[in-house]
Amino acid sequence: MENLVIPQAAARAPAAAAMRAPLRVLVTGADGFIGSVLTPVLLDRGFDVVGLDTGYYRAGLLYHDGKDRPATLTRDVRSLAARDLEDFDAVVHLAELSNDPLCQHDPQKTYAINHLGSVALARAAKQAGVSRFVYASSCSVYGAAGDSTKTEAAEPDPQTAYAHCKVLVERDVQALADDDFSPTFLRNATAFGASPRIRFDIVLNNLAGLAWTTGRIAMTSDGTPWRPLVHVQDICGAIAATLEAPRAIVAGQIFNVGDNANNYRVREIAAAIGEAFPDCRIELGSNAGDNRSYRVSFDKIHSVLPGFRCRWTAPRGARQMRSLFEHIAMPEQTFNAAPFTRLRELQRLLDTRQIDSDFYWRPHDFS
Repeated sequence: MENLVIPQAAARAPAAAAMRAPLRVLVTGADGFIGSVLTPVLLDRGFDVVGLDTGYYRAGLLYHDGKDRPATLTRDVRSLAARDLEDFDAVVHLAELSNDPLCQHDPQKTYAINHLGSVALARAAKQAGVSRFVYASSCSVYGAAGDSTKTEAAEPDPQTAYAHCKVLVERDVQALADDDFSPTFLRNATAFGASPRIRFDIVLNNLAGLAWTTGRIAMTSDGTPWRPLVHVQDICGAIAATLEAPRAIVAGQIFNVGDNANNYRVREIAAAIGEAFPDCRIELGSNAGDNRSYRVSFDKIHSVLPGFRCRWTAPRGARQMRSLFEHIAMPEQTFNAAPFTRLRELQRLLDTRQIDSDFYWRPHDFS
């Protein structure tokens, strides 16, 4: 396989002038929900960025934001070797099978990709001399915590294959840390908000889409479980702050990413949607057998990275969704389109034999 040789950016953001040398960063999952927001942020903050994405969800583009993005290679992270990562200062690893329903669909594949694939990438990065490795973990590792508030020191209680893989990656990548290789683990709260590659299979975005397209939200939950939320832009701010921080401050650290004020009960999220979409009817259900509920403390990240703060709340995010849907006049067909729901799109690619049972693209000659 050819090395990932990308020309240095011809122009730099003004912030780069204050940096001794721009960090060269590889972002995996660059065309995903977070990645498509993150890469312009990093470019604006003076980083030399290269994107990498396997391309599963590129058919889903909800809107154009007019922002510059870096050159992005179409690669599966499982195929990368150390030689492909040479000359990078940092890797930001976002590219995994995302969310609980998708990962529960095929737990064996989830472990092969999310756990073994991510650890192999970290090993390759270390061998290549990459000094920083930022891993997008998840607050879902706290599982069924009830009303207690979890800090980074709390014992994980993963309830799903997705969350269990996050715990395993943290453990195995942490074991690789030394004076030359500094991993940092960002346990993101449940994401929400607008992205050109939006996801409608996450709670606030899903409820907003239902409110807009059907005028009715019939929840399977009774609304009592706790869910900490964090806007995609605030996740990107945490990643940038981690890359900008001195290595000694973030090396080997775990940070919950979010804000204490954004610990919500699910019914409070629904209420925020109801305020933004006042014609929507909201109906609560039972717990539907889902015992995941957790509140999270975000004190550490605000203490260690004082430049980071969350600018978004659930009500503001609900209003953003309403504004976005109005701007693009979003029809119900778009809301239900496969590329915006991870499990549905991967199932479509499997059914049409575009990817094989191991989720690799099948080569096809159209001549």
